[in-house]
Amino acid sequence: MFKEKNIVIGISGGIACYKVCDIISILKKEGANVYVIMTKNATRFITPLTLETLSKNKVVVDMFDEKEHIEVKHISLAKKADLLVVIPATANIIGKISNGIADDMLSTTIMATTSPVVFVPAMNNEMYLNKIVKDNIEKLKQYGYKFIDPIVGDLACGYKAIGKIAKKETIIKFLKEM
Repeated sequence: MFKEKNIVIGISGGIACYKVCDIISILKKEGANVYVIMTKNATRFITPLTLETLSKNKVVVDMFDEKEHIEVKHISLAKKADLLVVIPATANIIGKISNGIADDMLSTTIMATTSPVVFVPAMNNEMYLNKIVKDNIEKLKQYGYKFIDPIVGDLACGYKAIGKIAKKETIIKFLKEM
């Protein structure tokens, strides 16, 4: 289903970062070319080396680290993407994109792509239910961005509530349908 598809995975800084490892492994096993962009905050939760090992591609974090190529990396990744998936999508990255802020490699790549973009939110329930976050999500949906809603489950803060990242099977099924 993903054979020869170029999937860009954007990882923003939330505790659910570690769950993206399984997603990358599944996509690779199904034939996808996976490229990873991490925010600096995401690197506090999981290392680029782990994701490079799984994706078999260099992970991009720093917008200005152009040692390997002359190409403008956020534009080349945006053009290369058949699909761009932000997992986990924090309130921060959702807010940035909904308000046109492009100040790091992930947000600039999202702004530059014409491919479908899917957000997979994961955050504390109070953050997810915050009116501002809900408005930002609705605004992005109106622009055509897709969302895989979080589920009720055990959160890092100790609550059992909405905000837990969707199950990997749900995410993969949604991406296949894209």
